[in-house]
Amino acid sequence: MASRRLIAFKKWMKANGVDCSDALDLVEDQNDAVSVKASRDLKEGDVVANISKTACLTVKTSGAREMIESAELDGPLALSVAIMYERGLGQESPWAGYLQILPFQEDLPLVWPLDELDSLLSGTEIHKDVKKDHGLVYEDWEENIVPLTPLLPENVDPGSFGIKEYLAAKSLIASRSFEIDDYHGWGMVPLADLFNHKTGEEDVHFTAELPHSESDSEADETDNSDAASAATDEEDETSSKNSTSPEQSLEDENTDEEAKEEEDSSMLQDDVSSLEMIMVKNVPAGAEVYNTYGLIGNAALLHRYGFTELDNLYNIVNIDLDLVTEWSTSSFTTRYTRARLALFKKLGYNSEYFEVSSTGEPETELLMLLNILLLPEDTYNKLDLALTGDCVSKEGREITIGKHKVKFGESCSSDVLLTDGVCEALLAIVDKREGLYGTSSSLEDDVVKVESCVLPRDRRLYHSLVLRVSERRILEKLRSYVRERLGEGVSGGKRRKKMNSKS
Repeated sequence: MASRRLIAFKKWMKANGVDCSDALDLVEDQNDAVSVKASRDLKEGDVVANISKTACLTVKTSGAREMIESAELDGPLALSVAIMYERGLGQESPWAGYLQILPFQEDLPLVWPLDELDSLLSGTEIHKDVKKDHGLVYEDWEENIVPLTPLLPENVDPGSFGIKEYLAAKSLIASRSFEIDDYHGWGMVPLADLFNHKTGEEDVHFTAELPHSESDSEADETDNSDAASAATDEEDETSSKNSTSPEQSLEDENTDEEAKEEEDSSMLQDDVSSLEMIMVKNVPAGAEVYNTYGLIGNAALLHRYGFTELDNLYNIVNIDLDLVTEWSTSSFTTRYTRARLALFKKLGYNSEYFEVSSTGEPETELLMLLNILLLPEDTYNKLDLALTGDCVSKEGREITIGKHKVKFGESCSSDVLLTDGVCEALLAIVDKREGLYGTSSSLEDDVVKVESCVLPRDRRLYHSLVLRVSERRILEKLRSYVRERLGEGVSGGKRRKKMNSKS
């Protein structure tokens, strides 16, 4: 039996132009999370939801629109104000029936306490980014949200504009908002935001439907007519500029603003286009219906949406340029490293980090950098001199690696670039990257901890561990990838002698 809040939401949908197919079943779990299941077999092409744009919570539809536009806010910041404003209205909000079905916040790292960020995410791809986000969000709140509080109407609770409420609104936008159209921009789309995500397993697709009365030819004719009219207006405006008085200009500006407001209001009222949820594959009765946020790894999933997937095939690990620099300065000198990095940039490379794929293969650009760092001094000097002039030939970008000629800026096989020296460097850099997780637990320890987590009690710990395990497994694959090329694979061959450090 549906709960009171689900009944209230369904009633709200019917009253506000959200048509939900009876083939969809909204289901609550014991933690009050709502998911969408098929109540009968669904076929590819079935339209399972039709959502009026006026039912969407956007800056244009919110009661806070005038305040937002007066403050010249836009983007996620503006949408956050719209959400906080409507929440502050309580039951008086036109979206009360919708807002009550949403959680107060999504449990993204953005809303975690700083001590938990450090203890759970240290060493992971997102640790530094989330801490930076925390600082920026607090600055935004102080500079843009706090000044709005005295301007709120009496029926809006000023407590809805606190820092926790702002973080909560930001978390909902990050995890649930959709891009609607050019007029509305991004907004909250009732019903569409209840479908859970599954990487690479999209069942239903969110799309905009144009009004049936507007054909492509009609739209083209309108565009052409508008363009011609605009051109004529521009000519008229140019010819009359010198003869317009300041008073006339002020009147014209006021008239233009009033006309724009009337046009926006008309667009909002006359917009009969809608948003649709369309099945893109068959789903049997009783199965959950999934949307997808794209083919993204666990770092992005946890950062933006607050969860991870054990079997995610799109995980990556990045190796920061700082780690490579740290390795180089410890192996050579700071001056030596700076000179080689300058050459790397002269060659057109500007990466601040390098990707390691889910299979453990390093990005070619990282291998290029390591080769530059390991170039013999005479080869480095010749290459640096060749790049000094304004016009550099292809031959000027060419070096010899083993028996192969390599031109920087052109594609090259990883096998050619993976010299013994580069392999040794990679292993040392991987050790440094692994060291960011600390020494308190190994990969095997983390796997055991994941298996012992109890959800939802250990939700943050669980998803942090899944992220860390997925990253550490990729680093282990990179080690294996490199060792195979050094003759240290399963055959048990000897490892080559380590390169000597230069001072």
